Amino acid sequence: MRIALFDSGLGGLTVLSEAVKQLPKEDFLFFADTLHVPYGTKTKEQVQDFVRESLDQILKEDIKALVIACNTATSAAAEELRQEYSFPIIGMEPAVKPAVEMNRETGKRVLVAATPLTLHQSKYTQLVSRVDDHSIVDSLPLPELVTYCEAMQFDPEVMTAYFNEKLSPYHLNDYGTLVLGCTHFPFYKPLLSRILPDHIKIIDGSRGTIRRLRHVLVEKELLGNQGSGDIRFACSSQDPAYLLKMQLAFERFHNCADVMKVIK
Repeated sequence: MRIALFDSGLGGLTVLSEAVKQLPKEDFLFFADTLHVPYGTKTKEQVQDFVRESLDQILKEDIKALVIACNTATSAAAEELRQEYSFPIIGMEPAVKPAVEMNRETGKRVLVAATPLTLHQSKYTQLVSRVDDHSIVDSLPLPELVTYCEAMQFDPEVMTAYFNEKLSPYHLNDYGTLVLGCTHFPFYKPLLSRILPDHIKIIDGSRGTIRRLRHVLVEKELLGNQGSGDIRFACSSQDPAYLLKMQLAFERFHNCADVMKVIK
């Protein structure tokens, strides 16, 4: 049985990379909803429908757990799905809590970058209200970034100009952490590390999500020891070219610290 990871497109590959590292004896299915990417500019109801359509395809495979490797899809659909299915469903949420804890003593602020839909969902606002007791969290919507990533736009000049424009309203010396609240965004972490002041740490939720997955698998006696890290790629459009793109993007992200230098 495989662990399924699901996203609207390439973003969930950053979570898959972490899963392969932490769970080397598991096998995986990665499914991208290429017919409807990006999710972050859609309505909640649309995303819920897209997730269900994708899950219908995923369940044609024999899976033992599902990771919704997409912050937007998690906020829109995870709770409803957990009420309908008996297998573990692990979702994503922006790493706001660890970011706040990292900055509590420094007095620095936290900037959360995510899709507009994620930032407007009650799940996100409730998360911030719960952990941000000193009101140090600000939100940065980046509606275009998923589209850039899906188009494999990693040209440093183009993307530096984009990020500089989006970051220009913020006094970056006031911030200690940037949270990447969309699974597509870590593809740009190397570039952001060069753009941002050295004191700003960049974090995302992939590591914590897979730690949670491993805990649940152990708890439910589902942790595998016979797998080999085999990965099966699938997408809703069944486009062979996109399947090849997913494999290339995963290999480059998983094996290279600076993906922007090697993905063309």
